[in-house]
Amino acid sequence: MHVRLEPQGKQLTLAGRRRVGDLVQSLGIVAGTVLVIRGDELLTDDEFVDDADSIELRAVISGGAA
Repeated sequence: MHVRLEPQGKQLTLAGRRRVGDLVQSLGIVAGTVLVIRGDELLTDDEFVDDADSIELRAVISGGAA
């Protein structure tokens, strides 16, 4: 599968079917700090992705107005 990390712009190619939560953990990312997106679909940790997928992991940024 093709994985793009945003906002870093880093791109990875990974092989093998896996749960989204396992994918995030295998990349050393803390759960809940990224959105996992396939096309127009937001994925949850218990959904599966496989070799044919193109996935975007987008960092969740929060903040407030000063």
